[in-house]
Amino acid sequence: MGNPVKEQQSKIIVSSLFFASRLIILLSLPLEGVRSYGDFWNFYYLAGLGRPFRDIWIEFPPLFPFLSRGIYLLVGGREHAYIYLSVLVFSLIQAATIYLFQCLAEEIWGKDEGLQRTFIYALLILGLFYGWAYFDCLAVFLALLGLYLAVKSRPVAAGIVLGLGGLVKWFPLLVLPSLWKWLEAKKATRVVLSALLVLLIVWGALYAASPSLTKASILSQGAKGSWESIWALIDGNLQTGNFNPDASRLDPTTATLPAGNPALIPPWITLLFLGGFGLYLLWKAQLQALFQVSAFIGLTLVLFFLWSPGYSPQWVLYLIPFILLSFEKKRSILLGLVIVLVNLLEWPLLLSRGMFQFLPGLVILRTFTYLIVGLWFAELVQKVGDR
Repeated sequence: MGNPVKEQQSKIIVSSLFFASRLIILLSLPLEGVRSYGDFWNFYYLAGLGRPFRDIWIEFPPLFPFLSRGIYLLVGGREHAYIYLSVLVFSLIQAATIYLFQCLAEEIWGKDEGLQRTFIYALLILGLFYGWAYFDCLAVFLALLGLYLAVKSRPVAAGIVLGLGGLVKWFPLLVLPSLWKWLEAKKATRVVLSALLVLLIVWGALYAASPSLTKASILSQGAKGSWESIWALIDGNLQTGNFNPDASRLDPTTATLPAGNPALIPPWITLLFLGGFGLYLLWKAQLQALFQVSAFIGLTLVLFFLWSPGYSPQWVLYLIPFILLSFEKKRSILLGLVIVLVNLLEWPLLLSRGMFQFLPGLVILRTFTYLIVGLWFAELVQKVGDR
Protein backbone atom coordinates (compact mmCIF):
# COMPACT_ATOMS: atom_id res chain seq x y z
CA MET A 1 0.00 0.00 0.00
CA GLY A 2 1.32 3.42 -0.92
CA ASN A 3 2.05 6.24 1.47
CA PRO A 4 -1.10 8.44 1.64
CA VAL A 5 0.92 11.55 2.51
CA LYS A 6 3.24 11.11 -0.46
CA GLU A 7 0.28 10.44 -2.75
CA GLN A 8 -1.39 13.66 -1.60
CA GLN A 9 1.87 15.54 -2.12
CA SER A 10 2.09 14.14 -5.65
CA LYS A 11 -1.37 15.47 -6.51
CA ILE A 12 -0.57 18.85 -5.01
CA ILE A 13 2.66 19.03 -7.00
CA VAL A 14 0.86 18.38 -10.31
CA SER A 15 -1.77 21.03 -9.53
CA SER A 16 0.93 23.50 -8.44
CA LEU A 17 2.89 22.90 -11.64
CA PHE A 18 -0.24 23.64 -13.64
CA PHE A 19 -0.88 26.87 -11.74
CA ALA A 20 2.75 27.99 -12.02
CA SER A 21 2.78 27.26 -15.77
CA ARG A 22 -0.48 29.18 -16.22
CA LEU A 23 1.02 32.15 -14.37
CA ILE A 24 4.08 32.08 -16.64
CA ILE A 25 1.79 32.20 -19.69
CA LEU A 26 -0.31 35.03 -18.28
CA LEU A 27 2.67 37.10 -17.12
CA SER A 28 4.08 36.83 -20.63
CA LEU A 29 0.97 38.41 -22.15
CA PRO A 30 -0.06 42.06 -22.32
CA LEU A 31 -3.44 43.00 -20.82
CA GLU A 32 -5.12 42.59 -24.21
CA GLY A 33 -3.74 39.08 -24.44
CA VAL A 34 -4.99 38.22 -20.97
CA ARG A 35 -8.39 39.70 -21.84
CA SER A 36 -8.18 37.64 -25.05
CA TYR A 37 -11.42 36.79 -26.85
CA GLY A 38 -13.38 36.15 -23.69
CA ASP A 39 -16.28 37.94 -22.00
CA PHE A 40 -14.44 40.11 -19.49
CA TRP A 41 -15.86 43.19 -21.20
CA ASN A 42 -19.37 41.96 -20.38
CA PHE A 43 -18.58 40.63 -16.89
CA TYR A 44 -16.95 43.94 -15.93
CA TYR A 45 -19.79 45.98 -17.40
CA LEU A 46 -22.45 43.96 -15.54
CA ALA A 47 -20.50 44.08 -12.26
CA GLY A 48 -20.40 47.88 -12.50
CA LEU A 49 -24.14 48.29 -13.07
CA GLY A 50 -25.12 47.31 -9.55
CA ARG A 51 -26.23 44.41 -7.40
CA PRO A 52 -27.31 41.37 -9.42
CA PHE A 53 -30.97 40.41 -9.00
CA ARG A 54 -31.56 43.55 -6.92
CA ASP A 55 -30.53 46.40 -9.24
CA ILE A 56 -30.27 44.51 -12.56
CA TRP A 57 -31.45 41.32 -14.20
CA ILE A 58 -28.72 39.01 -15.39
CA GLU A 59 -28.80 35.93 -17.60
CA PHE A 60 -26.48 33.82 -15.45
CA PRO A 61 -27.41 31.79 -12.37
CA PRO A 62 -26.50 33.75 -9.22
CA LEU A 63 -23.20 32.37 -7.95
CA PHE A 64 -20.88 33.93 -10.52
CA PRO A 65 -22.62 37.34 -10.70
CA PHE A 66 -22.16 37.73 -6.93
CA LEU A 67 -18.53 36.60 -7.18
CA SER A 68 -17.97 39.03 -10.04
CA ARG A 69 -19.57 41.89 -8.13
CA GLY A 70 -17.39 41.07 -5.12
CA ILE A 71 -14.22 41.17 -7.24
CA TYR A 72 -15.35 44.48 -8.77
CA LEU A 73 -15.84 46.06 -5.34
CA LEU A 74 -12.62 44.57 -3.98
CA VAL A 75 -10.51 46.23 -6.71
CA GLY A 76 -12.39 49.52 -6.50
CA GLY A 77 -13.88 49.23 -9.97
CA ARG A 78 -10.52 49.29 -11.80
CA GLU A 79 -10.93 47.27 -14.98
CA HIS A 80 -7.38 45.96 -15.33
CA ALA A 81 -7.32 44.84 -11.68
CA TYR A 82 -10.74 43.21 -12.12
CA ILE A 83 -9.45 41.20 -15.08
CA TYR A 84 -6.20 40.13 -13.44
CA LEU A 85 -7.88 39.08 -10.19
CA SER A 86 -10.59 37.17 -12.09
CA VAL A 87 -7.95 35.34 -14.12
CA LEU A 88 -6.07 34.48 -10.93
CA VAL A 89 -9.25 33.10 -9.33
CA PHE A 90 -10.17 31.07 -12.44
CA SER A 91 -6.65 29.65 -12.69
CA LEU A 92 -6.70 28.61 -9.03
CA ILE A 93 -10.04 26.92 -9.64
CA GLN A 94 -8.61 25.02 -12.60
CA ALA A 95 -5.59 23.97 -10.53
CA ALA A 96 -8.01 22.54 -7.96
CA THR A 97 -9.86 20.81 -10.81
CA ILE A 98 -6.60 19.15 -11.85
CA TYR A 99 -6.32 17.77 -8.31
CA LEU A 100 -9.87 16.37 -8.41
CA PHE A 101 -9.32 14.93 -11.87
CA GLN A 102 -6.24 13.04 -10.67
CA CYS A 103 -8.21 11.61 -7.73
CA LEU A 104 -10.94 10.35 -10.07
CA ALA A 105 -8.47 9.13 -12.72
CA GLU A 106 -6.62 7.05 -10.13
CA GLU A 107 -9.92 5.56 -8.92
CA ILE A 108 -10.63 4.39 -12.49
CA TRP A 109 -7.25 3.69 -14.05
CA GLY A 110 -4.83 3.23 -11.16
CA LYS A 111 -2.01 5.45 -9.90
CA ASP A 112 0.40 5.45 -12.85
CA GLU A 113 -2.22 5.61 -15.58
CA GLY A 114 -4.16 8.21 -13.60
CA LEU A 115 -1.08 10.41 -13.36
CA GLN A 116 -0.47 10.15 -17.10
CA ARG A 117 -4.05 11.14 -17.85
CA THR A 118 -3.79 14.04 -15.42
CA PHE A 119 -0.78 15.43 -17.27
CA ILE A 120 -2.67 15.03 -20.58
CA TYR A 121 -5.64 16.92 -19.13
CA ALA A 122 -3.41 19.66 -17.73
CA LEU A 123 -1.62 20.11 -21.07
CA LEU A 124 -4.90 20.27 -22.99
CA ILE A 125 -6.33 23.09 -20.88
CA LEU A 126 -3.14 24.90 -19.82
CA GLY A 127 -3.09 27.40 -22.69
CA LEU A 128 -6.78 27.15 -23.57
CA PHE A 129 -8.13 30.65 -22.97
CA TYR A 130 -11.66 29.32 -22.38
CA GLY A 131 -10.40 28.36 -18.91
CA TRP A 132 -9.50 31.86 -17.75
CA ALA A 133 -11.61 34.14 -19.97
CA TYR A 134 -14.98 32.61 -18.97
CA PHE A 135 -16.33 31.32 -15.67
CA ASP A 136 -17.28 27.83 -16.87
CA CYS A 137 -14.21 26.45 -15.07
CA LEU A 138 -16.05 27.00 -11.77
CA ALA A 139 -18.96 24.82 -12.93
CA VAL A 140 -16.52 22.13 -14.15
CA PHE A 141 -14.81 22.11 -10.75
CA LEU A 142 -18.11 21.71 -8.89
CA ALA A 143 -19.25 18.94 -11.26
CA LEU A 144 -16.07 16.93 -10.63
CA LEU A 145 -16.16 17.66 -6.89
CA GLY A 146 -19.76 16.45 -6.71
CA LEU A 147 -18.83 13.26 -8.54
CA TYR A 148 -15.80 12.71 -6.29
CA LEU A 149 -17.86 13.16 -3.13
CA ALA A 150 -20.39 10.64 -4.44
CA VAL A 151 -17.56 8.17 -5.10
CA LYS A 152 -16.44 8.66 -1.49
CA SER A 153 -19.96 7.84 -0.23
CA ARG A 154 -20.84 11.36 0.87
CA PRO A 155 -24.20 11.76 -0.90
CA VAL A 156 -25.50 14.83 0.94
CA ALA A 157 -22.24 16.74 0.39
CA ALA A 158 -22.25 15.64 -3.27
CA GLY A 159 -25.80 16.92 -3.70
CA ILE A 160 -25.02 20.26 -2.06
CA VAL A 161 -21.98 20.74 -4.31
CA LEU A 162 -23.90 19.82 -7.47
CA GLY A 163 -26.67 22.18 -6.39
CA LEU A 164 -24.09 24.95 -6.03
CA GLY A 165 -22.81 23.97 -9.47
CA GLY A 166 -26.32 24.48 -10.81
CA LEU A 167 -26.13 28.00 -9.38
CA VAL A 168 -23.12 28.67 -11.62
CA LYS A 169 -24.44 27.02 -14.78
CA TRP A 170 -26.90 24.21 -15.27
CA PHE A 171 -24.31 21.69 -16.53
CA PRO A 172 -23.25 20.22 -13.15
CA LEU A 173 -26.85 19.08 -12.64
CA LEU A 174 -26.34 16.76 -15.62
CA VAL A 175 -24.21 14.61 -13.31
CA LEU A 176 -27.35 13.69 -11.34
CA PRO A 177 -28.87 11.12 -13.78
CA SER A 178 -25.69 9.02 -13.71
CA LEU A 179 -25.52 9.09 -9.92
CA TRP A 180 -29.22 8.23 -9.70
CA LYS A 181 -28.57 5.12 -11.80
CA TRP A 182 -25.27 4.14 -10.16
CA LEU A 183 -25.80 4.70 -6.44
CA GLU A 184 -28.03 2.63 -4.22
CA ALA A 185 -31.53 4.08 -3.85
CA LYS A 186 -31.07 5.78 -0.47
CA LYS A 187 -27.83 7.51 -1.45
CA ALA A 188 -29.17 8.51 -4.87
CA THR A 189 -32.22 10.09 -3.26
CA ARG A 190 -30.04 12.05 -0.83
CA VAL A 191 -27.89 13.39 -3.66
CA VAL A 192 -30.84 14.54 -5.76
CA LEU A 193 -32.87 16.00 -2.88
CA SER A 194 -29.83 17.86 -1.50
CA ALA A 195 -29.13 19.41 -4.90
CA LEU A 196 -32.76 20.42 -5.41
CA LEU A 197 -32.95 21.88 -1.91
CA VAL A 198 -29.93 24.12 -2.55
CA LEU A 199 -31.50 25.37 -5.78
CA LEU A 200 -34.87 25.95 -4.12
CA ILE A 201 -33.44 27.85 -1.15
CA VAL A 202 -31.23 30.18 -3.19
CA TRP A 203 -33.67 30.90 -6.01
CA GLY A 204 -36.51 31.20 -3.52
CA ALA A 205 -34.59 33.75 -1.46
CA LEU A 206 -33.74 35.76 -4.57
CA TYR A 207 -37.34 35.72 -5.73
CA ALA A 208 -38.59 36.78 -2.31
CA ALA A 209 -36.13 39.69 -2.26
CA SER A 210 -36.66 40.84 -5.85
CA PRO A 211 -39.37 38.96 -7.73
CA SER A 212 -39.43 41.01 -10.94
CA LEU A 213 -35.67 41.02 -11.58
CA THR A 214 -35.26 37.38 -10.54
CA LYS A 215 -38.07 36.29 -12.85
CA ALA A 216 -36.60 38.38 -15.67
CA SER A 217 -33.19 36.76 -15.09
CA ILE A 218 -34.65 33.27 -15.30
CA LEU A 219 -36.62 34.03 -18.46
CA SER A 220 -33.86 35.98 -20.22
CA GLN A 221 -31.99 32.98 -21.63
CA GLY A 222 -35.07 31.82 -23.51
CA ALA A 223 -35.32 35.19 -25.24
CA LYS A 224 -31.88 34.84 -26.85
CA GLY A 225 -33.26 32.42 -29.40
CA SER A 226 -30.89 30.06 -31.17
CA TRP A 227 -27.21 30.63 -31.89
CA GLU A 228 -24.24 28.62 -33.18
CA SER A 229 -26.20 25.34 -33.19
CA ILE A 230 -27.82 23.11 -35.78
CA TRP A 231 -31.16 24.61 -34.72
CA ALA A 232 -29.79 28.10 -35.35
CA LEU A 233 -29.00 27.08 -38.94
CA ILE A 234 -32.57 25.86 -39.36
CA ASP A 235 -33.88 29.14 -37.89
CA GLY A 236 -31.55 31.24 -40.05
CA ASN A 237 -29.74 32.75 -37.05
CA LEU A 238 -26.11 33.12 -38.12
CA GLN A 239 -25.03 34.99 -34.99
CA THR A 240 -23.57 34.58 -31.51
CA GLY A 241 -25.73 34.50 -28.39
CA ASN A 242 -26.26 38.24 -27.94
CA PHE A 243 -29.33 39.88 -26.47
CA ASN A 244 -31.63 42.28 -28.29
CA PRO A 245 -29.79 45.65 -28.40
CA ASP A 246 -32.88 47.34 -26.95
CA ALA A 247 -32.70 45.27 -23.77
CA SER A 248 -31.92 47.25 -20.61
CA ARG A 249 -30.52 45.48 -17.56
CA LEU A 250 -32.35 47.91 -15.31
CA ASP A 251 -35.76 47.19 -16.86
CA PRO A 252 -37.04 43.63 -16.27
CA THR A 253 -39.65 43.98 -19.02
CA THR A 254 -36.87 44.07 -21.65
CA ALA A 255 -35.31 40.74 -20.61
CA THR A 256 -37.60 38.79 -22.92
CA LEU A 257 -37.23 40.96 -26.03
CA PRO A 258 -36.62 38.45 -28.83
CA ALA A 259 -33.23 38.29 -30.55
CA GLY A 260 -32.98 36.72 -34.00
CA ASN A 261 -35.56 34.64 -35.81
CA PRO A 262 -38.04 32.54 -33.82
CA ALA A 263 -37.57 28.77 -33.61
CA LEU A 264 -39.04 26.83 -36.53
CA ILE A 265 -38.91 23.68 -34.40
CA PRO A 266 -39.90 24.50 -30.79
CA PRO A 267 -37.25 23.35 -28.27
CA TRP A 268 -39.84 21.40 -26.27
CA ILE A 269 -40.40 19.10 -29.26
CA THR A 270 -36.70 18.30 -29.60
CA LEU A 271 -36.52 17.92 -25.80
CA LEU A 272 -39.24 15.28 -25.93
CA PHE A 273 -37.25 13.35 -28.53
CA LEU A 274 -33.70 13.72 -27.18
CA GLY A 275 -34.80 13.72 -23.54
CA GLY A 276 -36.85 10.58 -24.12
CA PHE A 277 -33.90 8.97 -25.86
CA GLY A 278 -31.69 9.88 -22.91
CA LEU A 279 -34.16 8.37 -20.43
CA TYR A 280 -34.25 5.19 -22.50
CA LEU A 281 -30.44 5.00 -22.44
CA LEU A 282 -30.47 5.63 -18.69
CA TRP A 283 -32.94 2.76 -18.22
CA LYS A 284 -30.84 0.39 -20.35
CA ALA A 285 -27.46 1.50 -19.02
CA GLN A 286 -25.27 -0.93 -17.06
CA LEU A 287 -23.34 1.39 -14.75
CA GLN A 288 -21.23 -1.17 -12.91
CA ALA A 289 -17.95 0.73 -12.87
CA LEU A 290 -16.86 4.32 -12.36
CA PHE A 291 -15.60 4.70 -15.93
CA GLN A 292 -19.17 3.93 -17.07
CA VAL A 293 -20.55 6.58 -14.73
CA SER A 294 -18.12 9.06 -16.29
CA ALA A 295 -19.13 7.89 -19.78
CA PHE A 296 -22.82 8.38 -19.04
CA ILE A 297 -22.14 11.89 -17.73
CA GLY A 298 -20.32 12.57 -21.01
CA LEU A 299 -23.24 11.10 -22.97
CA THR A 300 -25.69 13.30 -21.04
CA LEU A 301 -23.61 16.37 -21.87
CA VAL A 302 -23.53 15.44 -25.57
CA LEU A 303 -27.31 14.96 -25.64
CA PHE A 304 -27.72 18.38 -24.01
CA PHE A 305 -25.40 19.98 -26.55
CA LEU A 306 -27.36 18.40 -29.40
CA TRP A 307 -30.67 19.58 -27.93
CA SER A 308 -29.70 23.09 -26.83
CA PRO A 309 -30.99 25.91 -29.09
CA GLY A 310 -27.64 27.63 -28.61
CA TYR A 311 -24.03 26.58 -28.25
CA SER A 312 -20.92 28.31 -26.90
CA PRO A 313 -17.43 26.99 -27.76
CA GLN A 314 -16.22 27.24 -24.15
CA TRP A 315 -18.64 24.42 -23.31
CA VAL A 316 -15.92 22.07 -24.51
CA LEU A 317 -14.44 22.47 -21.01
CA TYR A 318 -17.23 20.30 -19.60
CA LEU A 319 -16.63 17.42 -21.97
CA ILE A 320 -12.83 17.13 -21.88
CA PRO A 321 -12.45 15.61 -18.38
CA PHE A 322 -15.13 12.97 -18.97
CA ILE A 323 -13.55 11.97 -22.28
CA LEU A 324 -10.18 11.53 -20.56
CA LEU A 325 -11.74 9.61 -17.67
CA SER A 326 -13.77 7.26 -19.86
CA PHE A 327 -11.92 6.13 -22.99
CA GLU A 328 -8.66 4.30 -23.48
CA LYS A 329 -5.75 6.69 -23.65
CA LYS A 330 -5.10 7.01 -27.38
CA ARG A 331 -8.77 7.59 -28.16
CA SER A 332 -8.99 10.09 -25.27
CA ILE A 333 -6.09 12.13 -26.60
CA LEU A 334 -7.44 12.08 -30.15
CA LEU A 335 -10.95 13.10 -29.13
CA GLY A 336 -9.68 15.77 -26.75
CA LEU A 337 -7.51 17.36 -29.42
CA VAL A 338 -10.22 17.18 -32.09
CA ILE A 339 -12.98 18.81 -30.07
CA VAL A 340 -10.65 21.53 -28.77
CA LEU A 341 -9.45 22.36 -32.29
CA VAL A 342 -12.98 22.33 -33.75
CA ASN A 343 -14.18 24.76 -31.08
CA LEU A 344 -11.15 27.03 -31.44
CA LEU A 345 -11.73 27.08 -35.19
CA GLU A 346 -15.20 28.43 -34.48
CA TRP A 347 -14.20 30.91 -31.78
CA PRO A 348 -11.96 32.77 -31.95
CA LEU A 349 -10.28 31.85 -35.24
CA LEU A 350 -13.12 32.55 -37.69
CA LEU A 351 -16.07 34.22 -35.95
CA SER A 352 -13.94 36.83 -34.17
CA ARG A 353 -12.80 37.91 -37.63
CA GLY A 354 -16.35 38.25 -38.88
CA MET A 355 -16.22 35.14 -41.09
CA PHE A 356 -19.79 34.08 -40.33
CA GLN A 357 -20.13 32.59 -43.83
CA PHE A 358 -18.20 29.59 -42.47
CA LEU A 359 -20.51 29.10 -39.49
CA PRO A 360 -22.85 26.54 -41.15
CA GLY A 361 -19.94 24.28 -42.04
CA LEU A 362 -18.42 24.63 -38.56
CA VAL A 363 -21.72 23.84 -36.84
CA ILE A 364 -22.26 20.75 -39.01
CA LEU A 365 -18.68 19.59 -38.34
CA ARG A 366 -19.05 20.09 -34.59
CA THR A 367 -22.46 18.39 -34.49
CA PHE A 368 -21.12 15.40 -36.41
CA THR A 369 -18.11 15.20 -34.06
CA TYR A 370 -20.36 15.21 -30.99
CA LEU A 371 -22.59 12.55 -32.53
CA ILE A 372 -19.56 10.27 -32.92
CA VAL A 373 -18.40 11.03 -29.36
CA GLY A 374 -21.92 10.34 -28.07
CA LEU A 375 -22.06 6.98 -29.84
CA TRP A 376 -18.72 5.97 -28.33
CA PHE A 377 -19.92 7.04 -24.88
CA ALA A 378 -23.08 4.95 -25.37
CA GLU A 379 -20.96 1.96 -26.34
CA LEU A 380 -18.98 2.24 -23.09
CA VAL A 381 -22.14 2.53 -21.01
CA GLN A 382 -23.39 -0.81 -22.37
CA LYS A 383 -20.18 -2.71 -21.61
CA VAL A 384 -20.33 -5.16 -18.75
CA GLY A 385 -17.51 -5.92 -16.38
CA ASP A 386 -14.44 -4.56 -18.13
CA ARG A 387 -13.12 -1.68 -20.22
